[in-house]
Amino acid sequence: MCDYSLQNVSSRPATVGDQLVTRDFRTGTRGFADIECPSVAVCVLPGTEIAFPEGLPVARRGLLGWRRKPVRYYAAIFRQINKDILNVHHDALEFPDGRVMLLTTIAVGQKATVLQLPARPRTPAEAQAQQRVAYAG
Repeated sequence: MCDYSLQNVSSRPATVGDQLVTRDFRTGTRGFADIECPSVAVCVLPGTEIAFPEGLPVARRGLLGWRRKPVRYYAAIFRQINKDILNVHHDALEFPDGRVMLLTTIAVGQKATVLQLPARPRTPAEAQAQQRVAYAG
């Protein structure tokens, strides 16, 4: 399942080479959608490598909260954060400089490509890290 706000949206798992676009699903969240079928959410496993062919501009704040020139990222690793807290957004992107941003904060219409899925886990700890958040309901 994708982020908790997408439980009632048609979805499918991501595969290598998928062409995605960020979309507002009108459920209180944004997520990745299939570029050919934007009504279908694409669920990405933690550890998946994603490319942004046009670059993903991210505004940065300087001292005193002033905006600085946006940074443009071309790759990220999909992560889930705050997995122990229910009813909050978990889907996030980790950029090469270590910055982590919730997927819901990324602008709508950003194109992305799935480069690589995470390796199969070899230990119980790796398996747990790759599990998506489970929701009761």
